[in-house]
Amino acid sequence: MNDSHSIPSTGDHAPGTGDHAIVVTRVSDTEWHAMDGDQVVGRGDASVRPDGRLFVGIDAWHGEDFDRIAGAMTADLPAPLYAVADETDRDSTSAWQRAGFTTVRREWGYVVPTDPQVTGLGPVRPPAGVVIVPVGQVEEAPLRALDQVLHAEIEAGPGWQTMPAQVLPRPAGTTVVDPSKYAVARQAGRYVGLLRLAPLTRQPRIGLIAVRADLQRHGIARALLADTLDALHRRGTASVWAEVTESNAAATALFEGIGARRAGSTLEFVRR
Repeated sequence: MNDSHSIPSTGDHAPGTGDHAIVVTRVSDTEWHAMDGDQVVGRGDASVRPDGRLFVGIDAWHGEDFDRIAGAMTADLPAPLYAVADETDRDSTSAWQRAGFTTVRREWGYVVPTDPQVTGLGPVRPPAGVVIVPVGQVEEAPLRALDQVLHAEIEAGPGWQTMPAQVLPRPAGTTVVDPSKYAVARQAGRYVGLLRLAPLTRQPRIGLIAVRADLQRHGIARALLADTLDALHRRGTASVWAEVTESNAAATALFEGIGARRAGSTLEFVRR
């Protein structure tokens, strides 16, 4: 697919460009380029998240180029469209608003200490009958079975759109890509809770903590967090990163109760 939108340029140009009309071209089903002559001055991309929502992203040096790409993408793609931006990036948030997107959700980013003397999680133990299986030792089949149960419960309750916004693309029909990144809670031979840990080089990231609905408020999530953070602390990792949806009061209380420091926020936008 290669559709072009030729728009006369009325604003500033990137260094070294001439006085050309900006042409926004859809170079594939998921990518758009803004061209000033033979130079790419902006890019747009679209991707479908595991919950089926269509997210768009735009990278452009100048606001006018952003607006041109946004205009082309919103004309080409079916609504609703979603986007995310760092709340402190005023240029990006304003640009999405100019394109007709409105804020639907805020996600807080936390720096979470791992030292049990700081978190107060040192004495925390799993509830009776529950065993924590650490990251790297989880069996794939029961993990995927638990993931399907949790996914159905989340969809029936708050909705998967309340999960962290910055999720990686995953194969259709699954939210588990790499079982080695999970810790789980096991009870009576079945997995009942999970924690996903992305072992990033600079700072590991907790992507999700979830417990079966019938076993929530029994301390399982806290035990999963205690075991995982303690293991990281013993390996020399001082802190991890986590995201929590603003409306998730239980998760907010869990992280703030162990000394996590709020260090950023992401806004999610929609254009209907």
